[in-house]
Amino acid sequence: MRRIRSMLLAASAAALLAAASPAPASAAGSMVVTYKDDVSTLDPAIGYDWQNWSMIKSLFDGLMDYKPGTTELTPDLAESYEISPDGTQYTFKLRQGAKFHNGRELTAEDVKYSIERVVNPKTQSPGAGFFGSIKGWEEVSGGQSETLSGITVVDPRTVRFDLSRPDATFLHVMAINFSFPVPKEEVDRLGADFGKSPVGNGAFKLAEWTLGQRVVFERNPDYWKQGLPKLDRIEFQIGQEPTVALLRLQRGEVDILGDGIPPARFLEVKNDPANEGLIVEGGQLHTGYVTMNVKTPPFDNVKVRQAVNMAINKDRIVKIINNRAVPANQPLPPSMPGYDKNYKGYAYDPEGAKKLLAEAGHPNGFETELYANNTDPNPRIAQAIQQDLAAIGIKANLKTLAQSAVIQAGGEGSAPMIWSGGMAWIADFPDPSNFYGPILGCGGAVQGGWNWAWYCNEELDKMAAEADALTDPAKKAEREEAWRKIFIRIMEDAPWAPVFNEQRFTMHAPRVQGDEALFVDPVHIPVHYDDVSVAQ
Repeated sequence: MRRIRSMLLAASAAALLAAASPAPASAAGSMVVTYKDDVSTLDPAIGYDWQNWSMIKSLFDGLMDYKPGTTELTPDLAESYEISPDGTQYTFKLRQGAKFHNGRELTAEDVKYSIERVVNPKTQSPGAGFFGSIKGWEEVSGGQSETLSGITVVDPRTVRFDLSRPDATFLHVMAINFSFPVPKEEVDRLGADFGKSPVGNGAFKLAEWTLGQRVVFERNPDYWKQGLPKLDRIEFQIGQEPTVALLRLQRGEVDILGDGIPPARFLEVKNDPANEGLIVEGGQLHTGYVTMNVKTPPFDNVKVRQAVNMAINKDRIVKIINNRAVPANQPLPPSMPGYDKNYKGYAYDPEGAKKLLAEAGHPNGFETELYANNTDPNPRIAQAIQQDLAAIGIKANLKTLAQSAVIQAGGEGSAPMIWSGGMAWIADFPDPSNFYGPILGCGGAVQGGWNWAWYCNEELDKMAAEADALTDPAKKAEREEAWRKIFIRIMEDAPWAPVFNEQRFTMHAPRVQGDEALFVDPVHIPVHYDDVSVAQ
């Protein structure tokens, strides 16, 4: 996200789209969505922020998906599937009639190729770790092989996955963007440009991409789902400052604020009677946090990382964002299975933090860099964190950059500290393992990965694998307890300083209609634009 991944601004706009009400079967009309920053890529093997994640979902489909408004998995490109009694073999039957935008029908070979492409280290996919349970993953991710021994093409419409261990999350993995099939011939033809000229099999096709100006999707007339999409065209206008975008929405020129309501205008907009019915609030599987690169001194010292946790005044930061969140004390959000409601975390204690720094050999503090997204309110939050760190002797020089630049620095390991806002973690799927593997597990601590703390605890990786081997529904409570222990152990090592869990606020134009209960979709934060309709 994600699934992606949004901070107060991003997720709010994306979530709206899951809520669009049914429309006539024929497509009609167009919609305008605004964003401040350009899209980094539309390659499902690479894209991993809230902005491109939601777009990719309309250009590509996966074997599995979720029913809108629920956490219930449902077959998508897979017509059906079978799971072996021991939970180590999954067999999918592909449906007929699902074609790529170049006119070729999807085959099982495409599924195999696409997942092997993600795992191949040459791709530098941040999603490689999701497929760690497939046999042969170690060899491919280590560069010894380019084929996963655990994927078998049974026939053109049947693909089988053999896992090295039972994996309670595998159907969820088949619903995330990294597993979306791509046509090999188009990747070979376009090479590194595939992300700018994607060829998918989704409800929309890319019609235009003018860097820094706009991205345009047009309806795919050959889409296999009858009656979808419900729009002829979606135009994503780039370079739109959130405040200007809000004014344009109020003038009827914009349908969705891609970056959400500008934080500085939030109370004014929320309290304006004219906006009644246009703003919807809901919770989400989100945590905003500060990462500390455990491979970069002095953050290789656990006492330094614990001191940072004790230095941040989370209550003050929540007030900065008009109380649109609750303080966080662990990686998991309160609504996620495995959350430990009895864990208190690190109390705000500047004097205690100073003592820890002294014990770590830094009685006078030290100098470092704190990276942050340059979209409001992230600079203001980063400044508050900077002030808190200064109070214990840590001089953190701020580097507020475009989202893509922060993501790149995190994936390269060049950023000592990162405030995750604008890219903060929203679960790709509703399971605690998703808050571990890509962002705290060893599989995510790779070039291009999302584990910006570069934290790798092999013992916890083993514990995580054992938790995910509990596929029997009768062992649900046992599995949740196992995950609780993992995340509390992580907090002892303190590679993160969790800051808050945000609420989502969505604003849309009056002509975008839908059931409010679906505006707070628990899974599709990166939303399918396919079901969006507008009143004519």
